[in-house]
Amino acid sequence: MKVEERLLKYVSYWTTSDEACTSIPSSDREFALAKVLEAELKELGLTKVTLTEHCYVYGLLPATPGMENKKAIGFISHIDTAPDYSGENVKPQIIPNYDGQDVLLPGSGAYLKVADFPALSGLKGRTLITTDGTTLLGADDKAGVAEIMTAVEELIAEDTPHGDIWIGFTPDEEVGAGADLFDLDYFKADYAYTVDGDYEGEVAYENFNAASAVFSITGVNVHPGEAKDIMINAALVGCEIVALLPKNETPSHTEGREGFFHLTDMSGDVASATLSFIVRDHDKDLFESRLNLLRTLEVEMNQKYGAGTVELEIKHSYENMLSVIEQQMYIVDLAKNAIASVGLTPISRPVRGGTDGARLSFMGLPCPNLGTGGYGFHGPYEHISVEGMQTAVQIIKTIAANPTDR
Repeated sequence: MKVEERLLKYVSYWTTSDEACTSIPSSDREFALAKVLEAELKELGLTKVTLTEHCYVYGLLPATPGMENKKAIGFISHIDTAPDYSGENVKPQIIPNYDGQDVLLPGSGAYLKVADFPALSGLKGRTLITTDGTTLLGADDKAGVAEIMTAVEELIAEDTPHGDIWIGFTPDEEVGAGADLFDLDYFKADYAYTVDGDYEGEVAYENFNAASAVFSITGVNVHPGEAKDIMINAALVGCEIVALLPKNETPSHTEGREGFFHLTDMSGDVASATLSFIVRDHDKDLFESRLNLLRTLEVEMNQKYGAGTVELEIKHSYENMLSVIEQQMYIVDLAKNAIASVGLTPISRPVRGGTDGARLSFMGLPCPNLGTGGYGFHGPYEHISVEGMQTAVQIIKTIAANPTDR
């Protein structure tokens, strides 16, 4: 099956994860695609194929004769789509020989604009796949799933020599839980790659340090006519906290390795209020400084308004995988050589986010991230080219065919 055919098949399954649910999977609908992938891996002849009760799919393509002493490689993608936008009833639009101009999304009447997505101009002449504007596409990360499956199928058909190749598909990456129950006692790769990036010529091994931070504010609500020196307006305290944070250190003002405070949700009234932030920075020391600033604000607000007015809860999400990968850069070099072999110049940019690979790297499985060829993830402007996916398949195959010795 062609890689684009797989993508179109996989995006027909509604697999949006649920950020309000703490179970894994967060949504039972993720099992529908997981069962399809389990069946396809078995049909391809992989061994140790299993679908766990928590919606993880694993399979092993055993080493070909004479390659048993090579290090085992893993390839991993996630099957869920982001809850940021609807992933139900996806209607892809296929545009052969794309002209490099703005694209009408017929379901919504909106346009996918080159001004907003400059990489579009580089896709001129390719076959472009977009949404119809009413849903996301799901190429994040069903393109990665399709590319891994296609690469495995082609390696088998071409009788390419290879070491052990482990395949893993995870649920709930988009809600931060994709690596939570990943079974490294079963998945016996020595190193792996998530296939979950954008530009197909990229291998990423540096990501944000990340945490969530929630301020819970308790006010004192009395009649406004008798409120002097008594009322503490929780909503206003929340506004005060936001105003004390650096105004230019938000996602809309930062790029590259610059970190930020991102206010994701704000609710409340006089009696109580809640502020929810995500905090990000590539630099570990700067990241800790950001968290310490939030802790300082908690102390200052309680000194000003009374003990217990403000409570801060910080939860660490993931760490920068750079500290792990830089000790084993041969993994990155393998990917860069594979990318160069298809005629592309490899790039490695700091990821302004996180991947399952970051978590897995700290769990003992070094795991950089490869590009899929897709762009505009998490919304109606998501798009990908067939040629980009085909290139990603070739990169995966080249990596798989060149394992290192144990």
